[in-house]
Amino acid sequence: MATSLVNMKSWTSKKEEEVTLIIKDWLKSKGRTQSDLGKGLNATSSRMPALIEILQKEYILGGMPYLAERLCKIEEEWSTSGNKNNESAKPNESISDPFGQLDLILKELENTSEENPKRNFS
Repeated sequence: MATSLVNMKSWTSKKEEEVTLIIKDWLKSKGRTQSDLGKGLNATSSRMPALIEILQKEYILGGMPYLAERLCKIEEEWSTSGNKNNESAKPNESISDPFGQLDLILKELENTSEENPKRNFS
C-alpha cells in the first residue's frame, strides 16, 4: 500500500504536461488569465512555470483529488467575486455552475492516469 501512495503522489513530466494543458484550457474556458490563477494560488509570479510549481506542491500533498479541490475553490472564489478581477469573465456562467468544468477535468485525469486505473477519486 505504501508503494501505491508514493506512486500516486509522484510528479512526472507527463503529469506536468497534462496539468499545464488542462490549466490553459480551463483558464481559456473561464475567460481568466494566468494572473488570475496566480492571485488565487497566492503565487509570487503569474508565469506558468511558477504556477505549475505551486500546483506540483499541491499534488504532492494529496494527489489529483487535492489539486482538483484546490482549483475548485479558486473557481468558486472567482464566481463569488464576480467580474472584479477580470472584465472578460462571464458573470452568469460562473454563477450557474460554480465548479464549471473541473469535474470533467478530474474525470479526464482519472481516465488518463497510469498510477492506479481502478482508484475512484469521486
